Amino acid sequence: MTAPASPQTADGPLEDPAPGGGLDRGVLAVAMCVVLGAIMSILDVTVVNVAINDLTKEFHAPLATIQWVATGYTLALATVIPITGWAAARFGTKRLYMISIGLFVIGSMLAGLAWSASSLIAFRVLQGLGGGMIMPAGMTILTQAAGPKRVGQVMSVVGIPMLLGPILGPILGGWLVDDVSWRWIFFINLPIGIVALFMSGRILKRDEPKRGERLDIPGLILLSPGLAALIYGLAKGAELKDFTKPEGLIPTVVGAVLVIGFVVRALNAKSPLIDLRLLKRRSVLAASGTMVLFMASFMGAMLLLPLYYQTVRGQGALHSGLLLAPQGLGAMVTMPIGGKLTDRIGPGRVVLVGMVVVVLSVAGFAAILEADTSFWALGSVLFVMGLGMGMTMMPTMAAAIQTLEHDEVPRASTMLNIIQQVSTSLGTALISVLLANKLASNLKPFGGGGSQAGPGQKVPKAIMDKIAGPMADAFQHTYWYAVGLLVLAFIPALLLPRKRPDTTAAEKAEVPIAMH
Repeated sequence: MTAPASPQTADGPLEDPAPGGGLDRGVLAVAMCVVLGAIMSILDVTVVNVAINDLTKEFHAPLATIQWVATGYTLALATVIPITGWAAARFGTKRLYMISIGLFVIGSMLAGLAWSASSLIAFRVLQGLGGGMIMPAGMTILTQAAGPKRVGQVMSVVGIPMLLGPILGPILGGWLVDDVSWRWIFFINLPIGIVALFMSGRILKRDEPKRGERLDIPGLILLSPGLAALIYGLAKGAELKDFTKPEGLIPTVVGAVLVIGFVVRALNAKSPLIDLRLLKRRSVLAASGTMVLFMASFMGAMLLLPLYYQTVRGQGALHSGLLLAPQGLGAMVTMPIGGKLTDRIGPGRVVLVGMVVVVLSVAGFAAILEADTSFWALGSVLFVMGLGMGMTMMPTMAAAIQTLEHDEVPRASTMLNIIQQVSTSLGTALISVLLANKLASNLKPFGGGGSQAGPGQKVPKAIMDKIAGPMADAFQHTYWYAVGLLVLAFIPALLLPRKRPDTTAAEKAEVPIAMH
């Protein structure tokens, strides 16, 4: 058996892998490149969301128009993610990663210079075309660099920006919008992106692309528009608070039909855009099923607390972001531990423990959330939820990747990112509608007096005193739906591997930091 190549930069070797299965300096250097790119793209989503109200005033545009600053970015992500696996094989992951960061940085600079709502939306789409490729390309680089024995640990590294983004984004965005300028929510990406490009050029090994790869054009025609239409329809249905209206229903149905058509083709084509036949492996199927249900329920639940802080408790965006920080702190405690345990004992046991903690935490919110619940109590539950999250998301992704061979990782990473994106859209749309309907029902006796209540809206104290209780009850009620979805996620999670995988076959293909 040929020994794995030593990690190296573009100019030469770094050093041999660390003994005992830990992450050596070479892999940690690659991880820093990936985290810089990932945290830039993930932070951008939450930072921009905070600025939506200010952008409506800046460009004298209605909210329905400015909302496309966020929606256009998401649709661009959905359009470009499917080609990432093919592009990584065809052009090389280092090249693809640097191109994606470059597009994102250029889009950020242009967005910061935007002169109208339409120009800002166009530049956000350009950002999304780059941002959609950053995470799957980065995950591929890092998992191939570390090899199958250390996938759990590297997934923990990738998970840092996923967890810190929603926490730091509102804080950073609130400060920039309030004290600097909305333009700096985009300009802030320039120095981060430039550093990431420089480090990637120096640290990552030169690509060796596969010239024989062909793009699955029919699959691309089915999947990219299908995902875009599906996500748009779900977002529109949530915005209208009614999924049966034609504006949301038609694109949702069209998108679903196109995605189903892609699935049929992918299972029969010789070289599909995304190899869904990987789902025939129990670990990949179980991880994918767990991720669908967990991401939909958890990300939907994550939507509730910041809305509660802003609508029921009257907190601003910056203060709400600070109140959400305990979750990130909890995840930072358990994420490294969860990664090491995943590599040592297998992901199944780690994920089940993490999910139990998350379910109990979300149930805790459903039990204690009232109009005057102590911030300390809410922060404590949020911290515990972070502990569970640190042992759930990344070990689940590691379960899907641990048993794959080197050349299978790019398309598996692409598939997992699509699953994550669609599941998050499903969850947030569903929870948004459930909350909106319950709020409307609870506030009906007040003659619609609560219709003014919303983020950034000023509600007279006399009205707020009357509706705060019914509004809190609506949030409480909606949390129970999230609990129910989380419980369903235990079914596929029970099928996750409960022992360390046999990586002998994968080791034969392992070439740390060799990008194909």
